[in-house]
Amino acid sequence: MKTNRIVGAIFLVAVTLMSGCANTGSQSQAASSRVYGVVDAIESTRGGSDGIGAGAIIGGVVGGVLGSQVGGGTDKDVATVAGVVGGAVAGHQIEKGRQQQDSYRIRVRLENGGHQTVTQPDIDGLRVGDRVRIENDRVSRY
Repeated sequence: MKTNRIVGAIFLVAVTLMSGCANTGSQSQAASSRVYGVVDAIESTRGGSDGIGAGAIIGGVVGGVLGSQVGGGTDKDVATVAGVVGGAVAGHQIEKGRQQQDSYRIRVRLENGGHQTVTQPDIDGLRVGDRVRIENDRVSRY
């Protein structure tokens, strides 16, 4: 029974962390669409992966094991769940800090007069004023 609760708590933490990773930005185009425009601005940013990784999973497991060592009965269950959640959050933050990498935010003035901003890991020699296409959330010269 205790194992089921720990597995359930780990699953709950994983689902919670992954739900925050959904891409709800209005900047994305449909996967198969292609739009054209001119690069308005390029900005270097420091970012990292938002996905759930091994750090969150390992942190959750370690936190759950440590939490299960505290108290007895209901207190032990609460401590286990708190350990899973706290360990997963801490593990995720540690992993996120280690995986940060430079990326580029590219603002494109579209042919229809609108703007779209795409963030990608490289610029492949793009410069402000270049005519570009945006396809599959990727900016490239054409």
